[in-house]
Amino acid sequence: MNIPLISNVVIFAILLLALARLLPSGWSLARKTLTALVVGVLFGLGLQLVYGSGNAVLADSVEWFSIVGSGYIKLLQMIVMPLVLVSILSAMVRLHNASQLGKISILTIGTLLVTTFIAALVGIFITHLFGLSAEGLTQGAAENARLDALQSSYVGKVSDLTVPQWVLSFLPSNPFAALTGASPTSIISVVIFAVLLGIAAIKLVHDDAEKGQRVVVTIDTAQAWIMKLVRVVMQLTPYGVLALMTIVVAGSNVREIINLGTFVVASYIGLAIMFVVHALVLLLVGVSPMAFFRKVWPVLAFGFASRSSAASIPLSIEAQTQRLGIPESIASFASSFGATIGQNGCAGLYPAMLATMIAPTMGINPLDPGFVLSLAVIVMISSAGVAGVGGGATFAALIVLPTMGMPVTLVALLISIEPLIDMGRTMLNINGSMTAGMATSQWLKQTDKERLKSSDDDELAQQ
Repeated sequence: MNIPLISNVVIFAILLLALARLLPSGWSLARKTLTALVVGVLFGLGLQLVYGSGNAVLADSVEWFSIVGSGYIKLLQMIVMPLVLVSILSAMVRLHNASQLGKISILTIGTLLVTTFIAALVGIFITHLFGLSAEGLTQGAAENARLDALQSSYVGKVSDLTVPQWVLSFLPSNPFAALTGASPTSIISVVIFAVLLGIAAIKLVHDDAEKGQRVVVTIDTAQAWIMKLVRVVMQLTPYGVLALMTIVVAGSNVREIINLGTFVVASYIGLAIMFVVHALVLLLVGVSPMAFFRKVWPVLAFGFASRSSAASIPLSIEAQTQRLGIPESIASFASSFGATIGQNGCAGLYPAMLATMIAPTMGINPLDPGFVLSLAVIVMISSAGVAGVGGGATFAALIVLPTMGMPVTLVALLISIEPLIDMGRTMLNINGSMTAGMATSQWLKQTDKERLKSSDDDELAQQ
């Protein structure tokens, strides 16, 4: 009988029970999530101090903890595609015409791409400021295994695609396959399918009011049903965050993090700069950054723990509509597109930093204006279709580096610190999508000002 393993699982179960029973019932979802995050970090640190990295008991314990953590992510992933489909369908039938759709799409995607372009410039600047270079990094067994996996799976599927092939990959030849998340661009495919269905619904309402109204009622009913499911799953957020933070902290290799500490520090400073850029965008559209961040931080906390932009879509839509006063049509588009297009962290900052680190080893001046501009443009364009799950940054890097004529080896060399940095990158991705939604809503003058100004932090929990 493995007493240490059983003890760890029992303690974890007690923490979950305490979170359910001891926290005041009047607490908002935000406060519960913060408490769970802190408890998860402390428990993970305790396990790390007792067992150290690579311990078999710790690995077995983490596997049990993942029943709650990974289980929660799976539940969110379960509702992502249905939510995207019905939310966009509902938004479309309420627009009554396709012209508004064009404005929403252009403003939302434009904001995402412009901020990704800026993120690439920040990545280049930060890498140069810290003097980071690919020289001197060594490959171990884990790195060699990762490189072999990249060469055999990712590289052929990603870097060999031409631009026309990449664009065609967005179109849903089989919408049912897209609904299963069969490819990295599945979310975009579902969005396109939903938009086309919505346009058809609008035309049906105009041509045959009776049948069209039945379609509208069906869509409204489906959306209400899915949103009830979303709110049921969202009540599990504190427990999922506790488990996910415990797993991340307990499973971190402190020695390897220290060895690559400069890259970690530089990455998080770059992420912080991009949060400032988002704050400036919010100020530009007349929204208080402090109020915005206070209302959305539970979603950011989940993204930090889960490392999944796609899984955060349900929480992001709820936060935008219920807390920020953004119309559902805009929130749905911003969250859906933001999970796959213009990810500021994974598809903007990270590949730009890697390319800048590699450039000196190839005799390229990373501050040459031509190199800076070409890299930023390639990063911005390639950010379309990056998978909104853990590993999306790798996907982005494997598009950008070969396009710039650079080797992909560096991607494998940073494997040990990937989870730690990916947590921050995912937060930035999610915040970028919500910032795009907020900016679009303000530009189109569709924001519910009363909801935006509300100081109630419990809108999500009370739905």
